[in-house]
Formats: sequence, C-alpha cells, structure tokens
Amino acid sequence: MLELVSPAGSPEGVIAAVQNGADAVYLGFREFNACMDAENFMFDEFGRSLEYCRVRGIKTYLTLDAIAYDHELPVIAQNAKEASRYGIDAVIVQDLGAMRAVRQAVPEMPIHASSRMSVHNLEGVKMAAAMGCTRVTVAQELTRKEIRHICRYSPVEIEVSVHGNLCMSYCGQCYMSTLLEENSDSRGLCDKPCQKTYSATGHTITHPLSLKDNSLVRYLSDLEAIGVKAIKIEGRSKRSEYTALVTGMYSKAARSEKEPSRESAQTLINTFSRQGFTDGYYTDRKGPQMLGLREEDTRTDTVLFASTRKLYLNGEFQRVPIRFVGQVVKDKPAKLAAADDKKNAAVAYGPIPEQSFHKELTHAMLQTELYKTAGTPFICLGVKGSVEPGLKLPMSAFADMRVELFAEILEQRKPITMRAEGEYIPNVYATDGFVPDLHDMNRSDPPLVTVSVTKADQLSEEMEELAPAVLYIPVTELDYESKLLHKFLENENTIVAVSVPRVVHDNEKKKISKMMERAKSLGIKDALVGNIGHIQYARSFGMYVRGDYGLNICNSEVLFVLQKLGLISATFSFEMRLSEIRDLPKPIDTELITYGRLPLMYTENCIVRNCTEACTCDSFTGLVGENGMLYPVIADFGCRNTLLNSKKLFMADKRKILSTLGLWAQRLSFTTENAIECVSVLKRYLGKGDYSPPGFTRGVYFKDIEV
Repeated sequence: MLELVSPAGSPEGVIAAVQNGADAVYLGFREFNACMDAENFMFDEFGRSLEYCRVRGIKTYLTLDAIAYDHELPVIAQNAKEASRYGIDAVIVQDLGAMRAVRQAVPEMPIHASSRMSVHNLEGVKMAAAMGCTRVTVAQELTRKEIRHICRYSPVEIEVSVHGNLCMSYCGQCYMSTLLEENSDSRGLCDKPCQKTYSATGHTITHPLSLKDNSLVRYLSDLEAIGVKAIKIEGRSKRSEYTALVTGMYSKAARSEKEPSRESAQTLINTFSRQGFTDGYYTDRKGPQMLGLREEDTRTDTVLFASTRKLYLNGEFQRVPIRFVGQVVKDKPAKLAAADDKKNAAVAYGPIPEQSFHKELTHAMLQTELYKTAGTPFICLGVKGSVEPGLKLPMSAFADMRVELFAEILEQRKPITMRAEGEYIPNVYATDGFVPDLHDMNRSDPPLVTVSVTKADQLSEEMEELAPAVLYIPVTELDYESKLLHKFLENENTIVAVSVPRVVHDNEKKKISKMMERAKSLGIKDALVGNIGHIQYARSFGMYVRGDYGLNICNSEVLFVLQKLGLISATFSFEMRLSEIRDLPKPIDTELITYGRLPLMYTENCIVRNCTEACTCDSFTGLVGENGMLYPVIADFGCRNTLLNSKKLFMADKRKILSTLGLWAQRLSFTTENAIECVSVLKRYLGKGDYSPPGFTRGVYFKDIEV
C-alpha cells in the first residue's frame, strides 16, 4: 500500500497529520530546511512529536533539504545526530555536501533525495541510489508514463508529490527569488516574485508564472499500480487544519481505493485553492489551463476549521494492530494478554469471577468487549481465549484490564533503536585514506575566460581568434556543416565542450544520444552537465564531465563528492558571495559565471505557448514585470523555457577581486546577445575593450559587502 507522507510545520501539525491517517510525517528544525516560513521545531518539541508518532507506528522524516555553506555543515551533522537520538526514521536532503555530512555523522541513517535535487530520469535515480539514498522524490513535471518507467527499473523507492503548491520552475532550479528579492528559494526563503503580474505584448495572460495547486487524489490506485511506494503532500507552511483536511482526504481515498466525494473535493477547492487544482503534468496535458493564481484566503471557513481542529485534537486514528487472549476460569483472577505488531506484549489480571445464576459470561461477550478500542491508537484484529461456563464478571473489569494493557504496550513502543555515530570531518574521505592538502587547492593565477553560447549563430571568426579557454555549445546546436565550429575545434588554445540540456527525460535520451554521438565524431571530448542524472550518461560517450550551475554547488564538500565521481571541473552557484567562494578549498577546477543574463527559472510548461497559443519562440521577446523591466524567455530542448533576468551580470571591472578567489575560470554566459556583442564582451574581459552594459547587476556576489 502507498505510504502517505504528510507535512508537519508545527507540533500541532504532527497531531493533525497523524489523526487523519498519515503513514509518515516530514518536519524540520528551525534551520537548514526548504520551508523556513513554517513554525518548525525546537529540539524538545521535536522529541515529543517523534515519540507521539513512534508509539502510533508513524514514520518521521527530517528535512535538511536546503543548500548549505561550509560553515553550516558541522551544524547539519550535529542536527542529524540529534534527530537520530530522538528516533527519526530518515533525513531528506538536496545538497550533496549535506548528504556527505549526514552520512559521516550517522552512517546508518537512511537518506531520501529531495525533489529539490531535480531528479527527472532513471539515471538520476540510480546516481542518487549509488550515493546512498534509499528513496528519491522525483520531479513533479514527470508524466505517468515516465514515472512508470523509472519505477520499473529503480533500485530504490520512488516517491511522488501528489498535492500542494506547484512551482512553475523545476524544483531546485529556480533562482528568481534570489536574484530579484535576495532571499533564496533553495534556502527556504522564497519571496514568490513569480506570483506578481507579468505581461506579454499583445496578450492577455496576467500571471503566466503562477500554476494551480497540484492534486493527484484521483490517481492513487494508478500510482500504486505503476510502482510508486510513497506519496507526499506539500504544505509545511500552511495551517494545521489544512494538513488535517488534505491528509484525511488522501488517506480515505488510498484506503477505500475510491475518489473523494464531490462535496469533499469542493470543500478543498473553496478553502485552500480558489482557482482549483491541476493534474496537467501527470496526465501530460500541459498548457495555460494549468495556470492559476494562489491568493491569500480572505474567506476562511472558521466553522470548518474549528470542527476539524476539535476532531484531531480529541480523537485517535486507530492503526496499531493488537490481538487479545483472555482466560476466565473458576476461582482464579481473570487474565487478559495482548500483543501488538512489533511483538510487544503485556498481561493484566482482574477480579476472580463469580458464579452466575442468570446471565453468564460467554466468549462472544468477551470478543464484543475487547473489540471496543475506540479512542485509542489500537485496532483489535482478533480475540482468543477460554471462558468457563456458569461464571460472571462485570464488563468494567475488562475495560480496566484493557486500559492497563494499552498503557503498558504504549510504554514498550517508546524506546528508540540507537544508531552508531561518527564524526563529521570536513573534506576528508576516510574510506579510501585520502587526506587532501587544503592549503594547496586554490589557483593562484587569474582565472581563464570561458564562454557559453545559446545559439551557434553567436559564434564568429573574431571570437575564435580571441581563443576563450573553453567554448560551451549546446549539443542541440551542433551544425554538421559549420565551418566556424570546425575552426574552434582546430584551435589548440580552445577546448570545445557540449552542454547537455538541463532536463532530459528518459523518452528523450534517444534523440540527445544521436547528438552526443555526433559531438564525439567531431572530436569533442568534454560535456557540461547540470544534473546528477547526466553525469554517467555523458561519461557513457567517453567524455570528460564538467559540472554546471544546476548542481547548486555552495560548499567544498560537494566539490570533493564530484571529484570522487570523476568530474574535472565544476561551476559554483551564483547564489554564493565572493567571500564564501574565496574561502573554500577547491579539489577540482572551479569556474564562476561573471557575465550574462542569469537564469531565473527553468520551466516544463512553455511560457511562450501559454502566452501566444503558438510556438513563436523566435519572435517572443519575453515578459514585462510590474517594474516595467523585460525578462527575456529563451527556448530550450523539449519545448522548455529559461526565463532570464532583465539585467546582465557584469564583473569585468572586478578582475582584481576575481583573481583572489582561487578559481580556474570565469564564464561569460551569452544568451540574447548577437555575435558582435559577444565579441565586445569577450574583449572587455580579456582586457582588450571597453564594453559596459547599461543597468547591469552584481547579482548577490557582493551581498552584505561594501562594493
């Protein structure tokens, strides 16, 4: 049966989830999780909540799924230890460095890959499994057919998000809040700039970046049939009544294998989603019908919430199986024994039965009495025993014995199975004896200049003559007859590398594989990848693998992990400050994007088609925000889009600072520029020109630092 995983943003949220049928809850401390606007838990609250769940047979998962910086990893490791001591069942992570810290601190701790890891294909699941994950939450953008394929061949459990907020961007690949509001979604502090009004010239859609909430309650039997092991409800920042109502609906649907009633579904729509729900990704029906504005609820149903709260605070969802054995014999105290599903057992004794002259006690009466477990976590699965004829015993005696048994068994369910603990030692791989010299890992020379292009027509003879250290070109842009590309390939001072699309679903690999074979035949030996699901894929073509910004590298531990995986270079996240980058040991070559329109989000649902009702990528300029700024939209493989920042990142005048960061290279990311502009920018960064874009930005590289 599907495991129903519900959100718990507070201690009351735990009760709301458990008392409405959740099989597991996920919850976080007040730091290092991707929902920092939830109430979250202090350590003492955490311990009490886990015990509450444990005695009722509910699993608990700790969210440590924010990206982490080096100085935070020891705290994350300690948090994992504390959670383990309280009896947590698994830890949810997205950051490879945090995963490493947790693994060292509690080697036996099960780890679940967060949806923020952007795993969207079978290779990604296999890579997560190879790194020690026992469960992977796959991207919400996958269709039923794609999920079925992954489940069929997956070496670990697959979890699917079935209800709650649905972001326009692939989870873990949205930088809009960071770049426009300076609060990172990957750090759990999203300011939701996507919910603002945006317009496209000549079109009427006003909120093209806001999707309706996800709801797959109609497909629970189908999800189980295709091999999904767990389903997750999103919403730790929402009130406990939301958790109760949604969990109850999904629990009933899963157990009855029936869809919720029309009345129940409408209640949820009216209360929590004023513009309805969508199943567009699962059913492969993308389009503008998925759009919807999530507004603040000003019509809170106080009666519904009050009655819902009263029920979960005063009720008990019966789920713990228990069996009784009773014995009533002459001249001996009545005896009642019970055992639960974990082999916990207890015995209680009652009064000596008296001789009956009228209504004697029967086995049927005993059964009827012992099946009365309402108001407790227990559900009776059977009663055995013997009752001698001609005896009587008040039913209250059995009620008293039953209470005694329940109390004893609940107490027996409290103890925690302790796990072995280790020590988190930064940047050391004790398993293979590798002890790096952290003082000899930063480049002392000024960083080389690399270039990435979006289109092949951005190449030019002049760019080739300027010889950037690396040219990254999309594998989808290889021109079989391009003389310009051949000139770059023949230039001994430039490495040509193909960039793999940020998302490649399993059913798209055949098409991309032909392109990769073409690249290999041209003599290209390097591939740039931005997802863990593309590392082994690129290596299968005999290519050296380089890591892109989509890997969200924010700590040195990730660099050591990627080094161990065989990558030869990696790109730092542009969500980092330069001071943080400077202080990191760098076991492999590292680069940083220092020019270009940084990506705000990467979307499966085509912004262009939604706005124009046609594929007009070549003529679609972008979205205009409430501030009057234009945010360009560029097409990507698979009819996907990248939404770009209105301002260009510019750092050419900061060469002295960049030379102190220990970088191997700085990258110029060309997106909307033409070939002439690309050359002008490259010249400036090589110290041969005076190009400067109007209204540029420094990103967050100097955040909280005087420039």
